[in-house]
Amino acid sequence: MIIETANLKGLKSDLAHLDEVTSKLGFVRWQWEYYRATYDLKIEDRTQKDEYFLRINARVESGKLESPYAILYLEEAYIGKTTFPHGLAYDVPIPVSVTKIAEQKIGQLQQLLSE
Repeated sequence: MIIETANLKGLKSDLAHLDEVTSKLGFVRWQWEYYRATYDLKIEDRTQKDEYFLRINARVESGKLESPYAILYLEEAYIGKTTFPHGLAYDVPIPVSVTKIAEQKIGQLQQLLSE
């Protein structure tokens, strides 16, 4: 599910700053290659014992991803439920409690990148 209220799309940052800010918020840069990266945040729904991931894609505007000076721009934020053994389902209902956490983290990320 794409989070329509995210307002992250198009924000820019150098890789070093983006890595620092996202790691402060609990994100991990999982998938990456020379021109794109994926930042994931695990959110647990303790009542249902389910796991969800807030995922934000970033693409390189200039430079290459191994350089801390590479400039990246963010794309849409989306959220999915984990599936066995290691996938994400994006077409399932997301609990309000999980959505609330995701929106808080997005707001914090937006604020930190705007400073």
